[in-house]
Amino acid sequence: MSVEFTVYKGSANDGIVEAKTTHAPPTGNQVLVKITHSGVCGSDEHYRQADIVLGHEGVGTVEQIGEAVTDLTVGDVVGWGYVHKTCGKCEQCLLGRDQYCPTREFYGDANLHQGSFGSRAIWDADFVFKVPEGIKPEHAAPLMCGGATIFELMETFNIRPADRVGVVGIGGLGHLAIIFLAKIGANVVVFSSTESKREEALRLGASEFIATQGLDKFDIPQLDFLIVTTSFLPNWQPYLDVMKPRGTIFPLTISFDNLSIPTLALVPRGINLQGSSVASRSVQKRMLEFSARNKVEPIVELFPLTKDGVEEGMQRLRDGKVRYRAVLVAKE
Repeated sequence: MSVEFTVYKGSANDGIVEAKTTHAPPTGNQVLVKITHSGVCGSDEHYRQADIVLGHEGVGTVEQIGEAVTDLTVGDVVGWGYVHKTCGKCEQCLLGRDQYCPTREFYGDANLHQGSFGSRAIWDADFVFKVPEGIKPEHAAPLMCGGATIFELMETFNIRPADRVGVVGIGGLGHLAIIFLAKIGANVVVFSSTESKREEALRLGASEFIATQGLDKFDIPQLDFLIVTTSFLPNWQPYLDVMKPRGTIFPLTISFDNLSIPTLALVPRGINLQGSSVASRSVQKRMLEFSARNKVEPIVELFPLTKDGVEEGMQRLRDGKVRYRAVLVAKE
């Protein structure tokens, strides 16, 4: 007997659309997850007008498992993120960088009939992660993509406790960067347009706070790393001026604008401009373990996992009013 579940889709003209989808029961290495929570990510906004099921920061409980599943059992609290499946055989997979697998299945490109904005979903068990005890599900949801993206930088590019790390923007991604970096003991320098978020940034663990509005120069010691999390690309020159030689900038902003940086500001000092995607599975697991052990708690606003709740959460995200991550919660 097939499984039927409710989903919430984007559309070209009708806003969020509630629909039904059906799926064969889980077989092989598949698991059926009853969704209890979902983060609302900036990437979801890019698909708001597409005819696909939205959401990729899902958390829920395992309801059924296929006959080949060995590491998950019914009742486990689990989550998943941006990548749904990879080949497991290519160079990138074998190197442990499976998020770069050239044939990966990922949100917005595959499995368009299901997502985390819904009542249930069926996934490959290898890309579903147990949520450790000590992490509340409403906190786990933003970690599945936003938190994992930040932790990937820290792990892959060896950000260390003694480093000075700039974070541009205090939103869903930026506030997670502050929390994670502060937890490892990094010296976190936060850049925000106005003074309105100074107190919160310092409470989250920032060492310094710079209100950038009206400034064309920052009078601070140089930075080892700079993580740009704003929804728009900044004026690069003031930030380039405070980078150490061979420092690294991570432009995490998802924008369709061209990235334009003066090469004369990069080349003489060997500054790196480094792209980075979501986390590999190994990093995702370590991120969850780290979060449980160090009590990482994203700041969230809760909305019902309904058509109206999805619309409200996405509208607040669009308006820049969420502090700092919208999370959809299913009814009991």
